[in-house]
Amino acid sequence: MSKKRIGIYPGTFDPITFGHIDIIKRSLQIVDELIIGVADNFNKTSMFTISERKEMVKNDINLNFKNISKIRIVNIKGLLINFAHKNKVNCIIRGLRAVSDFEYEFQMTGMNYQLKPLIETIFLMSLEKNSFISSNFVKEVFSLGGNVSKFVSKNTIKNLKNK
Repeated sequence: MSKKRIGIYPGTFDPITFGHIDIIKRSLQIVDELIIGVADNFNKTSMFTISERKEMVKNDINLNFKNISKIRIVNIKGLLINFAHKNKVNCIIRGLRAVSDFEYEFQMTGMNYQLKPLIETIFLMSLEKNSFISSNFVKEVFSLGGNVSKFVSKNTIKNLKNK
């Protein structure tokens, strides 16, 4: 019997975008179980609380996926690689939008490998239509009165309006 492949897709998801949803869909083709790790990143100032972000992720998952039994949504505090090891994760899944993402992700992958060499990192390139979408751009465009309906769900737009 082969070992169950457990992946984690970590992020702040502040807010979740259609780019995130695409990476989640494609990740489910690679792993048997996917943990979506909503991170409390001390390097970023979030618009939404971790519980609000987790709820938005849960709502978008329920809207976009028929079988959610392969998906777990959890909060992550502390070092990702320790969380991954504790939860028997085989791979960390990271989305890359542009070359500018690569340098940071490359360095983080090297550090994680030094800490836990048995946990691989898999990079999934964004589809071209999602390559420019970022949570920060969504928040900025929305705050300046722009239409973000091509980038996030109606539920997320409702949450942005409430903020």
